[in-house]
Amino acid sequence: MKKALITGVNGQDGSYLVELLLEKGYEVHGIVRRTSSFSRERIDPLYGKNTDAVGEFVLHYGDMSDEKNLRKLVEFVRPDEVYHLASQSHVGISFNMPEYSTDVNALGTLRLLEAIHDYCPTARFYQASTSELFGNADESPLTEQTRFKPNSPYAVAKLYAYWMTVNYRQTYGMYACNGILFNHESPRRGENFVTRKITQTVARIALGLEESLSIGNMNACRDWGYAPDYVRAMWLMLQQKDAVDYVIATGESHSVRELIEKSFAHIGTKIKWSGEGADEQGVDAATGKILITVNPKYYRPIDVDAVLGDASKARNELGWEPQVKFDELVGIMMEADLAAVRKSDRN
Repeated sequence: MKKALITGVNGQDGSYLVELLLEKGYEVHGIVRRTSSFSRERIDPLYGKNTDAVGEFVLHYGDMSDEKNLRKLVEFVRPDEVYHLASQSHVGISFNMPEYSTDVNALGTLRLLEAIHDYCPTARFYQASTSELFGNADESPLTEQTRFKPNSPYAVAKLYAYWMTVNYRQTYGMYACNGILFNHESPRRGENFVTRKITQTVARIALGLEESLSIGNMNACRDWGYAPDYVRAMWLMLQQKDAVDYVIATGESHSVRELIEKSFAHIGTKIKWSGEGADEQGVDAATGKILITVNPKYYRPIDVDAVLGDASKARNELGWEPQVKFDELVGIMMEADLAAVRKSDRN
């Protein structure tokens, strides 16, 4: 039975990756941070008696800032595969917490690579890189050859982690690769991310529990995919003969404005826009009621205008294709949030 170690196992991607690996018969070890709130709703159904999977799932406490603990965990588990997903993953928050973001995202990766190098150098290592590495790039679509121009403390820290992964591959011959994953969403996405904020708020508006959505830059465009599709790409990357870095993206770019419109369309509401900039508003085309307002406090100090990825290399070499398109993704998230809001309201 193969052993896998997953950092950030309680996150969106971690929970989907646990499901995938358990289905494939892995012994899965997940690292979670000890916090005052015991919130593991993403992985609780997979833990213990509630899982139908054939593998085993074990949890360990750990933190990317604790080198000694990480080394003990790697030495104890001695995994065949390591999926490094843990990070301070919110771009906006990284402007407010640049030191913490750097310690976790950059130095945390170095600590883990060192532990693997010392205790199980034959393990295969996956580093969760990001399209934020490209910033406002000089070309589009973005490929593995596009020059990096990070635009945030989050992206700068992730760039360090990217190059450390490459360095350990080249210097020590470790199987270490980067998945340059573009935005990927699901009903398990954190509520402080714009996609989930939109679908959850629209669901609450539909059920009469909220009046309007307050949003930042609606013109930002992203290449949005479905998280389970992207987790499958992570696994495929560690099954190849050689460690190679890949862009994982859908090849379609959509604006925050489109996401808002499609979310409201899902509940039968058509949006009509008026005004410009911070004064722009979205109203119910049928009633004239204001449903969307702009709040400049949600603007980032520096924002990436548009993102579009080219995953041709992954398609050709990994046989990977995204299964869920943008419209279906919005529908999946809206249905999940409508159900969750109804359940919460009943309780």
